[in-house]
Amino acid sequence: MPHTVSAPLPSLSPAQCRAARGLLDWSQEELAQASGLSRSTVRDFESGRHEPHRASLILILQTLAAQGVEPVGAGADGGEGVRLRAVAASV
Repeated sequence: MPHTVSAPLPSLSPAQCRAARGLLDWSQEELAQASGLSRSTVRDFESGRHEPHRASLILILQTLAAQGVEPVGAGADGGEGVRLRAVAASV
């Protein structure tokens, strides 16, 4: 049986998810709707109750990226967080 290797997934912690929503001024419900997930999935992830399925985390990351939000890992100059990047305007 062939062995498949999953591509590494960018990291997103519960705190980063909450901070990302804060940057966008989105509720848990708004993030859930935009991601096509249930509010309980977002709530449980942000509270640390459950780690989301890989597919759910990908949807959250894609939704945030589409809004210009990207996670930033901890480094020598500070801890983990999120930042807004410029989003190309549709013409």
